This record gives sequence, structure tokens and C-alpha cells, in this order.
Amino acid sequence: MFVRGIFKYVILLCGFTIVVLLTRIIENRIENENFTVFSLSEEDEYLSKTTHPNTERSNQDIKTHNKNTKTNINILHAHQINKRNTISSSRSTDLPTIYAITPTYKRFLQKAELTRVANTFRHVKNFHWIVVEDSRIKTNLVHNFLENCGLKYTHLNIRTPKPLRRSRKQPRWSTSRGVEQRNLGLAWIRIHVSLNKTKGVVYFADDDNTYDVRLFEEMRFIKRVGIWPVAFTGAARWSGPVCKNGKVIGFHNNWKPWRSFPIDMAGFAINVKLLIKVFPNASFDPEVRPGLMETSFLEQITTVGELEGKADDCMKVYVWHTRTETPVININGERQLIKLGVPSNLLVET
Repeated sequence: MFVRGIFKYVILLCGFTIVVLLTRIIENRIENENFTVFSLSEEDEYLSKTTHPNTERSNQDIKTHNKNTKTNINILHAHQINKRNTISSSRSTDLPTIYAITPTYKRFLQKAELTRVANTFRHVKNFHWIVVEDSRIKTNLVHNFLENCGLKYTHLNIRTPKPLRRSRKQPRWSTSRGVEQRNLGLAWIRIHVSLNKTKGVVYFADDDNTYDVRLFEEMRFIKRVGIWPVAFTGAARWSGPVCKNGKVIGFHNNWKPWRSFPIDMAGFAINVKLLIKVFPNASFDPEVRPGLMETSFLEQITTVGELEGKADDCMKVYVWHTRTETPVININGERQLIKLGVPSNLLVET
């Protein structure tokens, strides 16, 4: 019995010793990992001591609180972001500006769609967004959105004349939309853009399309009028120009293919000089039948032979004519809540 008791005691002692050793090993590993995460590298320490314009106070904070290495990393990260932004800005000063005219109107999905396209536009250098509301006034929703969108913008508004408005019972294609808004955007450009100071192109970027950032680099150096395919238009998988060596030799379109320019509004851009100096009166005609708006406009400023085929000789798609599904269930549900006297809080902007 005495021997058995000693044996049990030895086993317990060994077990306790093993647990203590394992605990110390784990604690040391955790401490090492924490040190790795929150310590500055030699390169970071050098950068944190480097004085950048308007960052002297932040550098002093780093020296004062050098014991709090996590704070140092956050401050250093801010310096690095500012440095990257400065470099990016300096590189883009000589790039032609892209003026994107976007008509928009009040609807359940307006802010969501503006947010989606803005998320793409923010990645484009030298981009000026001209947003034109179909409204008698500038709405708070669009104003607040643009204030926080992170883009250089101009906010305009003009109401479509009543005879040209589509009723709720009419299909989308029954009337031409965005006519007055695009014309107002063009008028603003002709007044405010100086050709002596600014080079650029004009693009009509509807708020319901989907854009690849590469599209904007394709159009940036257009000499006159550039053109490319657009997906999900023209009653086909894609519609637009067929090109060879940068020249348009035909068009692929299954909807009114007899048009002089059977393309979508998202499928072309124009050198700003052409619209200001050469064709200062070119505009969209509100009386033109739906589907002929692009043709009517382009016939005023160019011919098919002058078009510049872009997007890898018109073999790549960088823009899609998408349409966000209207959330009918949510709209009808909100109507029911209104009738019950318990509507959703309108202060929560959607």
C-alpha cells in the first residue's frame, strides 16, 4: 500500500510538472506572436521618423507614445496613405479629364444605384462626375450622397417637361429618358471647361449600368469619337461596332439595325474639344423617337468612317446595360405599413 501511494504521488507530480511546462511554452509563444504583430519593422521605424508636410504633430505623437506600438502603427499607416495619395495625384495631373454626365431620377433604388457606380468611378483618375437630377430642385438625398461620395462632382437639376414624361402605365421604352438632363450637362461643360487648361472626353454614364474601370482608360485619349461594344443591349448578348485595325467595318445589333449608329448610349465617348469648339450646338433632340437618340446625336458630329474602335478592336466588353430588379415585395410591404400607421423611419435614408 505504501509503495502504491508513493507511485500515485510520483505520477501526479509528473503530470503537474508537464502541465506547468506546457503552459509556459504556450505563454512564451503568445508573447512572441503579440510582439510580432505590434512591433515596428526597421523600415517602418525609419518612415515614422521621417517628417512629411503637415505631419509634424503626428510624428511628435509617435515619439511621445513610442511605448504604445499599436498606436504608432496606426499613425504610420495614415502617413503612408497620405504619401500614396500624393504620388497618385501627381501622376494624374497631365491625364485628360473624363467628364461623365449621369442623369438620375427619384426612385426606390436611386441611392443604391448611385452608390454602385460611384464605387467604380472612385478608381478612375481625373474623373469629374456631372450628376443631373430630373427634378425641380436638388434633392437632399442626392446632395448628401454626392457630399460623401469621394469624387469631384457637379450637381445639377432640371425637370423633364410634362409632355415628355413617361406615365407609370407606359413601358420604359415608350419615351426617351434623360434628354433634358444630358443637354444641361453639355451646357455646363461648354460654359465651365477651358480648352486652354483642360483636355478630356465626355461620356454619358447612366446610373443603372455596370462599368469596368478599364473602360475609362480606353476612352481617355480619344481624338474625336470612340466606340465599343455594350453587353445586354440591342436584343442580343452584346451590340455595337465590328472593328478591324481600329476602324468600324460594321455593326452587330438585333434591334432597329437599320440605324446609322445602332449602338447604346454607354457605347461611345467624345473628345470635349469637339463638343465645345467644333460642334457647340450639338444636343439631344427630345422629339426623336425612342431608340434613335444616339443616332440623332452622333449624326450631328461624326460619320461611321471617323469612329475610333476601342476595347481591343471592339472585342472586349467593359460596360453592361444592367438593370437592378425593383424590390416589389418591399414597396408593397411599405405601403401596408403606411396604411397601418407604422411606416419605416424616413430618417434612415435608403
